Amino acid sequence: MSKVAIVYWSGTGNTEAMAELVAEGVNGANGEADLIQVSDFSASDLASYDAFAFGCPAMGSEELESDEFEPVWDELEPELPGRKVVLFGSYDWADGEWMDLWRERAEAAGVTVADTVIAKDYPDEEASAACKALGAALA
Repeated sequence: MSKVAIVYWSGTGNTEAMAELVAEGVNGANGEADLIQVSDFSASDLASYDAFAFGCPAMGSEELESDEFEPVWDELEPELPGRKVVLFGSYDWADGEWMDLWRERAEAAGVTVADTVIAKDYPDEEASAACKALGAALA
């Protein structure tokens, strides 16, 4: 059984809803999911998990949330190569370019990103199914 950390930041609840759907996918595939606010996670927690789903919405001009999420991501990123990682998040404007930029940044740091899921605003039926599938793949 895989133990999966679903680490996220959500300002409006959209990315939190996605995190909950990822957890449903993990649990439905007989994994064990822990939903964790990014402020409650650090590099010292990495050893307790087999896989990781990181969620952050697009902020500003297609950027990661800079006050809480990005400082934690900066700490974790050098420790993530060789670990099973997926990324997810919601956006409200533009076209979701922040996820492409985030994935490129992670991969440039040596992180293998297995998959990503984005949702325009609150996850619709298609995004909900993709989040559950993301979780199942981690389990």
